[in-house]
Amino acid sequence: MKVLIGAMLAAGAVVAAPVQADEALAKKSNCLACHQIDKKSVGPAYKDIAKKYKGQDVAAKLAEKVKKGGQGVWGPVPMPPNAAVSDADIKKLVDWILKLG
Repeated sequence: MKVLIGAMLAAGAVVAAPVQADEALAKKSNCLACHQIDKKSVGPAYKDIAKKYKGQDVAAKLAEKVKKGGQGVWGPVPMPPNAAVSDADIKKLVDWILKLG
């Protein structure tokens, strides 16, 4: 029984690792200065973004918005451009956000 529980816990850690890794990337990229996962801050919550775009093919559009910045979709506060974040990291972040919904 202990072996089974240990294996289940280990499997859960493996499944949770990508979410933690992408949250770590969001922290590293300074995204969490304006966004939170489950509640509105300066910008919309990531879960609200995922819910709004659920089932839509918008990853490329959102990645471009993250890179270049934007305004008006979520209110009057503009999102500044994130030109210092690599395209590969932006893609990982957007994919992670969209999976939260």
